[in-house]
Amino acid sequence: MPGFQDIPGQEHIKAHFQKAVSSRNISHAYILSGETGMGGKELAQAFALTLMCESGRTSPCLTCHSCKQVLSGNHPDLIYVSHEKPASIGVDDIREQIHDTIMIRPYSSSYKIYIVDEAEKMTIQAQNALLKTIEEPPSYAVIILLTANADSFLPTILSRCIQLKLKPLKDSVIRDHLITDLSIPESRAEVYGAFARGNIGKADKIAVSEEFRQLYDELIHMLKNIRDMDISMLLNYIKKMKEDKMDLSQCLDFMQLWYRDALMFKVTKDANLLIFKDEYSAINDMSQKTGYDGFENILQAIDKAKVRLEANVNMELAMELMFLVIKEN
Repeated sequence: MPGFQDIPGQEHIKAHFQKAVSSRNISHAYILSGETGMGGKELAQAFALTLMCESGRTSPCLTCHSCKQVLSGNHPDLIYVSHEKPASIGVDDIREQIHDTIMIRPYSSSYKIYIVDEAEKMTIQAQNALLKTIEEPPSYAVIILLTANADSFLPTILSRCIQLKLKPLKDSVIRDHLITDLSIPESRAEVYGAFARGNIGKADKIAVSEEFRQLYDELIHMLKNIRDMDISMLLNYIKKMKEDKMDLSQCLDFMQLWYRDALMFKVTKDANLLIFKDEYSAINDMSQKTGYDGFENILQAIDKAKVRLEANVNMELAMELMFLVIKEN
């Protein structure tokens, strides 16, 4: 569990929390919204760690008894609200874990903090139960709701919480994090950072995934040689994709990244802007042989394949149509 200094990006949220700590102007309820993997949970934990810290500073000391309890997952005043049903957080979950315990004063801290992950899963009844608590909370209570979809909350919940939105990180921030913290080679970190689209959790997962590394190598080989592959070879490739249970959504995202990179190079002729820097020769060759219209047609074909797959159109047909457009252009 990190302190604020260990979390890449999201400076606006860190600044808000640290200002609240320094002024001791702590709200009773916060909503941290953003897709899973963007650091919401880590920020909530860092905020809780800072509030619990005995130093009283805007960053946790990590050495006091309270910090050690939080870091080991054993602080009695930090409660992670759980739920038995994977698809929903029910009214009993909220009543038993928050409503029925919140009036018991903190054991050893100035605050009693509740973190509700996947809070968008709260049923309407659960939200109404939480609302009663938020309307008249004890002075020491802090409730942090983590969600990928704040629109799922009742307007009355939204109006009583401080809302903080997570922002996608710059590709360069994610790239530097992968190089420094995970020792990923720079060329791969560049691609993973762009592929993650601002989501550091997604970048971390694909950086250590053997499956993604295999997908990466296979797709690069295919994309570099697609002009020389006949339709039967491509159909065999599609068959192999299906047999290997490859993540088609990831494949199509990867292909979009490749062709956008080539189009960008065609426009700018600046190799420093390439994401796939190691593939300069192949991208340079492609940019010379493919026109602007060709790249537009290819990118549109990939978009159409995504739409068809989401609509449950036959996978082989959707992919074959896309590959035919790519070969033609």
